[in-house]
Amino acid sequence: MRTIQVIGIGSGDPDHLTLQAVAAMNRVDVFFTIDKGAAKTDLSALRTELLARHVTRPHRIVEAPDPRRDRAAEAYEAAVVDWQDRREALYERMIADELDDDGCGGFLVWGDPALYDGTLRILDRIAARGEVAFDVVSIPGISSVQALAAAHRLILNRIGRAFTVTTGRRLAEGGFPADADDVVVMLDARHAYAGLPDTDLDIYWGAYVGSADEVLVRGDLQQVKDEIRRVWTRERDRKGWIMDTYLLRRRVPEPDGAA
Repeated sequence: MRTIQVIGIGSGDPDHLTLQAVAAMNRVDVFFTIDKGAAKTDLSALRTELLARHVTRPHRIVEAPDPRRDRAAEAYEAAVVDWQDRREALYERMIADELDDDGCGGFLVWGDPALYDGTLRILDRIAARGEVAFDVVSIPGISSVQALAAAHRLILNRIGRAFTVTTGRRLAEGGFPADADDVVVMLDARHAYAGLPDTDLDIYWGAYVGSADEVLVRGDLQQVKDEIRRVWTRERDRKGWIMDTYLLRRRVPEPDGAA
């Protein structure tokens, strides 16, 4: 039986790779990678560095071009499903053609496989069809959410309260959730924070968190939102891509007691 390991490799710092991830990488015969184009060669370079630094057994690397994705589509969920359908066909072909029946394959994924990454979902759908048999193992990694909190020296939850993780699209559509005080926002290409009317929110923003290119901005949302947009544009133009995450925190009194 084939085994596929989905290994979280962190959000950019090579030192964020866990010992569990290193052990998993050293069980892999074939690493499957997706070429995201010239603009993201530094992402590919980090994967190459991690393999060279940590993998000591013979292995192969099989690379395929990433299917095109319509990020501007109005029907966002339909566009994502279409893109994942094409990735699904690609992954299935790679596994069937490149991995022996008793071999171990590996996908190195950014952050944590369980948080806004579709690899596990795609593999589950392939396995459910039954044309290619394999077991899946998920190895957790340090996500951009964890890296953001560490960079700003934050505790995400406040005493006795929950925190919400959402997307920029949902924030833009619904505004700041009425029942939340702390909201982590990912995948925000629309600068949804800039349209919020709230005057009692602080923002803790970061791009490329955990990497050598990390940039951070924090402060009262209404006072720093224009600065964040300027930094976002500058860095996006400089590198050709950007990954950013932020926490919106309502200013409320925190009670005494344990978390």
